Formats: sequence, C-alpha cells, structure tokens
Amino acid sequence: MIRLDKVSRSFMVGDQQVAALRGIDLNIAAGDYVSIMGPSGSGKSTLLNLIGLLDRPSSGTYRLDGGNVTDLTDDQQAKVRSEKIGFVFQAFHLVPRLTAAMNIELPLILSGVPAAERKDRVRQLLVNYGLADRADHRPDQLSGGQRQRVAIARATSMHPAVLLADEPTGNLDQTTGKEVMNLLEQLVEQQVALIVVTHDPVIGGRAARQLHMVDGQITGEMGRAHETD
Repeated sequence: MIRLDKVSRSFMVGDQQVAALRGIDLNIAAGDYVSIMGPSGSGKSTLLNLIGLLDRPSSGTYRLDGGNVTDLTDDQQAKVRSEKIGFVFQAFHLVPRLTAAMNIELPLILSGVPAAERKDRVRQLLVNYGLADRADHRPDQLSGGQRQRVAIARATSMHPAVLLADEPTGNLDQTTGKEVMNLLEQLVEQQVALIVVTHDPVIGGRAARQLHMVDGQITGEMGRAHETD
C-alpha cells in the first residue's frame, strides 16, 4: 500500500541546508499497525507529513496504492489525500464554532458526498464512537476524550485506507488515552493501515511494528513488515 524508496527531505534554515530525512526505505501494507518513535528532531513528523501528502520529498519516490504520488500536482495530491488518508492530531484541530456532528460532516461536504448519505454516515459514526448524545455540542462543551473521538470519527468519515495519528494521546490522561488507542486499533481489524507517531514508549509498544528514528533515518524496527506493492 505504502512504499517509500530512498526518500529524503531537506530544508533551508537561513543559508544552511538541513536534512530532515535521509534515504528512507519503508513498506507498509493494508492492516499494518506501525508506531514511529524517536527523540525530538529525529524526523518523525516530517515522515508522517510526507506519507500524508502534506509535504513532498526532496528526492526519492513515494507510491501509494500502487500509484506514484511523488510528482502529482497540489490539486491531485489533495484529491488522493481526501479519498485515502485520515489524520488525527494531538490538538484535535476541530472547528470551534461547529458542533460535533458538523465537524464530522465537514470532510464529506468538501468531497461532495450527497446530503442524505452524509447524514447517514454522520449518524452512524456518532453512534459508533459513543457520541450520539453529544452531536449538538461544540468542542468547548466536550471533554478531551470526546473531542478526540470526534476527531477520529471525522478522520474515518471518508473510509480512508491509511490513518495517520500524531501524538493522539498527548493531551489526554492515561485512562482516556488507552480508550482512544483502543478505538484506533479497531480500525486495523478493518484493514486500515494505522501509523502512530509518539514519544510515549507504552503507546508505541502497542504497535505490531515499531520503527525507531534518529537524525532522519530509521535506525531500527521491532516486529515484522508485511509485503506491499
């Protein structure tokens, strides 16, 4: 599903070029559960942004679902991103003025899903994530765990093949964090590829594959990689 070949990413900082990623080779299959760990500045978030088509490699090739997405236009990448990739962030990134239901519905509206289908999907997602009684509440009226459940519901509303989670439990207490991880892990059973960036070794250790990064390189992996195209 995901294949990175010799992917590097460099940035200009002042008059110096800084390498954030250095020749990354990575295969991730449908249903893989992968954590990415490492110290701050190791390249974890840069790698996640590249996989999520929020950034482009300076060199190398990125194939998603068998297609080369490296050199697609911004509009083409946005279309692939909306159809195939979901995002969950530490800070939730919900729209403050919208209700829980409206936040979940937003990607469906942007993708042109018909109104009747949107309503059905949102209604089912609210039930699935235990939010039916919070549908009309704005984010500031929800607990941290409820906000993250809304974010997960929004991220899965388009039935993505890949879900990227950047420190998804960072703003949650330990008990709520475990509940959120349980919800995310249920998606793996549906053959969604789940990729989690975390500083927490307990959260990272839950993944079947655990990648460790230092200085823009994958320096080790625990678990077993699946074949992917």
